[in-house]
Amino acid sequence: MKTLNVALADRSYPIYIGEDLLSQPALLQKHIKRKEVLIVTNDTIAPLYLDKVRSLLAGYHCDAVVLPDGEEFKTLEVLNRIYDKLLSERFSRRVTIIALGGGVIGDMAGFAAACYQRGVPFIQVPTTLLSQVDSSVGGKTAVNHPLGKNMIGAFYQPQCVIADTSTLNTLDDRQLASGISEVIKYGLINDSEFFDWLEANIDALKMRKPEALAYAIERSCQDKADVVAKDETEQGVRALLNLGHTFGHAIETGMGYGNWLHGEAIATGMVMAADLSARLGWLEQAALSRIQAIFKRAGLPITGPEAMSAQQFMDLMAVDKKVQDGVIRLILLKGIGQAVISDDYDPAKLQQTLQYFQG
Repeated sequence: MKTLNVALADRSYPIYIGEDLLSQPALLQKHIKRKEVLIVTNDTIAPLYLDKVRSLLAGYHCDAVVLPDGEEFKTLEVLNRIYDKLLSERFSRRVTIIALGGGVIGDMAGFAAACYQRGVPFIQVPTTLLSQVDSSVGGKTAVNHPLGKNMIGAFYQPQCVIADTSTLNTLDDRQLASGISEVIKYGLINDSEFFDWLEANIDALKMRKPEALAYAIERSCQDKADVVAKDETEQGVRALLNLGHTFGHAIETGMGYGNWLHGEAIATGMVMAADLSARLGWLEQAALSRIQAIFKRAGLPITGPEAMSAQQFMDLMAVDKKVQDGVIRLILLKGIGQAVISDDYDPAKLQQTLQYFQG
């Protein structure tokens, strides 16, 4: 087991990474202050791991709420099911909420924890590669709105993250590739050495070789933890973690939540950001080709949806948390491992990229 630390003063917490961590009761129990627990999961994960997590909590007042699986259910209406369970079972403000599942469950359970009785502890137990390397770390919690993704939420840190790599054995190939997308992101943002490693080991990740997966998860979590420690609430450098997300969130919203997986949309978004960077003269063509190639090798899309026009992209990108004073701030690249935040780009070049990628 590897243990990393997210350094946030009195809100610091550990990330545990390893195989069969859900077979270690003491690991989970030491982060639960009172013996009141609500497990939040979904109808895909519940048959696989709910009983296993319950077995770690013998003697606890433990209940569960099982939500429908899918990004399209990441809504205020479905979120209320968590509050309904908390209130109907009379859980106090001493309850600990456990998020057992992928990024949607982590976001919803974390947001519920941030709001219930003005804040109760929660623990992240991510079961997908994407959630283990990204959404479970850093304290971003949210639900979607029909007009924009993750527009209703809060920054709220967990007590710990328990990333049991054994749970990745039950992921289908599409979900695995979606997670690899976010792994590649860390190499592009500020870790060119890791990007080089990924180019050499992308096939090992697709084949689920344990050593490769463990290293990729550890390196990704460390890269993210370092950034979050510098900028917890995204006032500056943390925005770099959104490389490709302005384009990608537009795809998710425009195509209907759940039709494109998050990692698929973000992969195309990162290729679009790289394309714009090349058109601006910031990124060499050879680097753009490497970026396109690694996403393609990972089995991820590198072209936009046929149903989306350049104007639809612009309309949806205008509803984004990074818009300031009516200007869309984008995360762009000046090289592999050299991401920058910029609103100083030629709008005509952005239009060229959108038109190139439109259906």
